[in-house]
Amino acid sequence: MLDPLGNRALLWVWAGLCVLGGLLVVANVDLGAQLWLAAVIVILLLALRHIGHPERYRAFFLFLAAFLTLRYVYWRTTHTLSLDGPADMAMALLLYIAELYGIVVAMLGIFVNIRPLKRKPVPLPADPSLLPTVDVYIPTYNESPELLEVTLRAAMNIRYPANKLKVYLLDDGGTVQKRGQADEAKALDAITRHKWLRKLCQRHGAHYISRARNEHAKAGNINAALKESHGELIVILDADHVPTVDFLEKTVGFFLRDEKLFLVQTPHFFINPDPIEKNLRIFGQIPSENEMFYSVIQHGLDFWNSAFFCGSAAVLRRRCLEEVGGIAGTSITEDAETALDLHARGYKSVYLGIPLISGLQPETFTGFITQRVRWAQGMVQIFLLKNPFRVPGLKLWQRLCYFSSSFFWFFGYARLMFLLAPLAFLLFGLHIYKATLTDFLAYALPHVIGVMLVSDYLFDKVRWAFVSELYELLQSMFSLPAIFKVFRNPRAPTFQVTPKGEHLDEDFISQLSGPFYLVYLAVVVGMGAGIWRYVNFPLERDIVLVTLAWNTLNLLLLNAAIGALFERRQRRANPRMPADLDAELILHGSGAHLPCRVDDLSASGARLLVPSAQLPPLTSDLAVIAIYNPALLRYTHLSVHIHNARPLDAHQHTLGIEFVDVAVQQVAEVVALVHGDSQRWQDYRKERARKLGIFASLMLLVRLGGRYALQHYYSILITAGRFLWLRLKPAPVALVRQGRRLWRWTWAG
Repeated sequence: MLDPLGNRALLWVWAGLCVLGGLLVVANVDLGAQLWLAAVIVILLLALRHIGHPERYRAFFLFLAAFLTLRYVYWRTTHTLSLDGPADMAMALLLYIAELYGIVVAMLGIFVNIRPLKRKPVPLPADPSLLPTVDVYIPTYNESPELLEVTLRAAMNIRYPANKLKVYLLDDGGTVQKRGQADEAKALDAITRHKWLRKLCQRHGAHYISRARNEHAKAGNINAALKESHGELIVILDADHVPTVDFLEKTVGFFLRDEKLFLVQTPHFFINPDPIEKNLRIFGQIPSENEMFYSVIQHGLDFWNSAFFCGSAAVLRRRCLEEVGGIAGTSITEDAETALDLHARGYKSVYLGIPLISGLQPETFTGFITQRVRWAQGMVQIFLLKNPFRVPGLKLWQRLCYFSSSFFWFFGYARLMFLLAPLAFLLFGLHIYKATLTDFLAYALPHVIGVMLVSDYLFDKVRWAFVSELYELLQSMFSLPAIFKVFRNPRAPTFQVTPKGEHLDEDFISQLSGPFYLVYLAVVVGMGAGIWRYVNFPLERDIVLVTLAWNTLNLLLLNAAIGALFERRQRRANPRMPADLDAELILHGSGAHLPCRVDDLSASGARLLVPSAQLPPLTSDLAVIAIYNPALLRYTHLSVHIHNARPLDAHQHTLGIEFVDVAVQQVAEVVALVHGDSQRWQDYRKERARKLGIFASLMLLVRLGGRYALQHYYSILITAGRFLWLRLKPAPVALVRQGRRLWRWTWAG
């Protein structure tokens, strides 16, 4: 971590600029001067944005944008609040609070990301005797044995001295409590799971641990294992987080360099789409939603020694964990809470932004909401029970960083207020924002432009405009009620396991769609009411136009949200990801050797690109393939079944292959081939990180909403039609029979 206060001369310069900026923020100028001031600053921001990202411009850019926002806040507070009547005043204050929330989050975001720290791995010493011992923990509760075997085998593949590495499967689904429960069927399932996973660990050389009782969820599971192992460092991997072979080579070196280090966190990288990406069919086409956090925000937090534990894909020092009694359990986000406790004791953390695991995201919107509601409740628990401003030992900048991380999760309130506020005026005529069109152009519009430019500047290729708004909208309907429950009883939330590896056999409408239908209907009615108000209230036309524009953006977001709530079937058991590997296909029967490239790859098969000129007639669908395995630096030979051979273009054919008859001793090679190469994940992240302008992002939102919302509504019509047909079927059948008799009587006499 760099010293945030290292350059004191520069600090004094910025302090002076902040004082000057503060004076200008509260300066009273006429509307014309404000328009010119805002226009000049917006032009400067645009000019700096196109210069690029030199560090010497970064702070100045963020300072200008912050000035626009603070100037807006001052004007908004002193000139626009409506106190005309109880209803107007209540809605005005609710909207004002939502805006203040958004502005505080934006200012904290600027602070956190003022100077992101990008680290490189610290090389390990050549002498293995200098390396610390490492225990790898894989906590599990209800994940399938097939999924666990992949993670377990990958952990055994990690390159590290064998006498210093032990792998543990921590089974909370086969505890004594589970095996002895009253429900005989469930008890039998737990017993069967317990026996199967013990054998799985024996087969792969891992250690099986299961405790007596299921207490304190994942945190309790890990803490129980701490008493039964002795490694100096602890690697924690979720059951579906498959490590690369170089996981320890890239992380352990940091601990040898700094005895005060308690954590090295790496990104959570996912090889399947989240349900929103899947349902809108945008996976791989846009940066993943979690990239903003793992590619930017964690680097920003790392500069302030505030990068926190994310529950998996991390290495922790045992001595530090034992000092605070193990993994914390006050909240259901035990990971961030543990980091907070250790930062408060003066220990340090490191964030290494190289993906060293490949994991799975929830396949359904219900699973996605289960996960995000748990995060929201847990971070609000930290906000209430371990508020960063009250925990002793933290530096001021660490308090701000942890406050930013927990305060963010109140977005549900702000997002719903931004949906409902324009309707308060369009439907009920409530005056909640006193301003003319000129006022809006002078103060509000520059603030909005500044915020969007800052987001574009900070997150650039990893977060496109309107993506955050869509994800927050989809979560807000459920996170806000969950947060209210935390406020009523901060210790009430319980840990809910996120479902992974689900298979969807058919398309269906999410059972969580109901609230969105109601809000969508209200927004559509609001559009009609706005047009009526524009025609009948000429003096309000300026504000009606602004409010209609706001309501239109809400409608576009809701369209995309409705599209995302139409769940697409997911039959593929193993996600396929792009690859670019040398291979040779040896055909059964003819024995022909075909040089080819692996274009995509999964645990069960691959797609090959074969030069058309070299492809003979396929007399058999059986073959053997030799694929170069970068993780093992050698070729892996597998028996395969060929299917879906077809021309790709004039020069190439594609062949689909399925791995068959994979021997037990080959499992380790297949896992290393599919999951072991960290460079493959780095290349994919870079390829997916593309920039899209604000207007182009808006057009993408329009297209996604228009296309997939229509499919959602078409599905509703088809379902309703089938329901009505089944209910009314006897009537049309009788009519058809009568028609036939009439036809016969008329024409047959």
